[in-house]
Amino acid sequence: MNSAKDAGVLLVTGGGRGIGAATARLAGKRGYHVAVNYLHQRDAAETVVREIREEGGAAIAIQADVSVEADVVRLFEETGRLGSVSALVNNAATLEHQMRLEEMDASRMERMFAANVIGSMLCAREAVRRMSRQRGGRGGSIVNVSSAASKYGSPNEYVDYAATKGAIDTFTVGLAREVAEEGIRVNAVRPGVVYTDLHAQGGEPGRVDRLKSSIPMQRGGYPEEIATAILWLLSDEASYVTGSILDVAGGR
Repeated sequence: MNSAKDAGVLLVTGGGRGIGAATARLAGKRGYHVAVNYLHQRDAAETVVREIREEGGAAIAIQADVSVEADVVRLFEETGRLGSVSALVNNAATLEHQMRLEEMDASRMERMFAANVIGSMLCAREAVRRMSRQRGGRGGSIVNVSSAASKYGSPNEYVDYAATKGAIDTFTVGLAREVAEEGIRVNAVRPGVVYTDLHAQGGEPGRVDRLKSSIPMQRGGYPEEIATAILWLLSDEASYVTGSILDVAGGR
């Protein structure tokens, strides 16, 4: 298991809130040097960084739009201030107001895929360029944050969001097989309904409570529960795990 001494450098995209923030905090406690990426919410990201530092860890906040290639390149360059990146959590994602497909325009679909799919692919590309043993790197681990929506499709709410997460599932498996011989493991977590402010962004702050009765465990999840799964996949305890998608969804 990774120790505080050798955990390495972790970049968490969308690390200022929700699952990303919980992951960054837990990683800091476990000895990672953490780069906390954010898009707009600088104060939230700086708060996460401060909390990690107060616990004796090392962390920096970096603004970047992961859907913009130049921003992603800069993000990884700035993360290099902490050392050579050895772990990436592709958590940044967007969600728009609930609606049926016939109400959506192309610009919404483009925004969704740019942030949720292309952003993750660009970040993974930069991570592979630095981690691959064929390129002089020392290997590493990538965890993509998917969603149970990829299995259920989110009809009448977010079929576009669900489609992006289906793409993330496929990308995880393909990239894992592509870079396995290069010392890089690629996995995903697939959270169910989790108490984060993403639901408010979609127009229904109480969505988790509405849906919890449909979950076998009869409750929503918490960001810290997803973060624990992510950190396990990043760790040496999961050294023989790649191309896997771990459901963390209360049995759903």
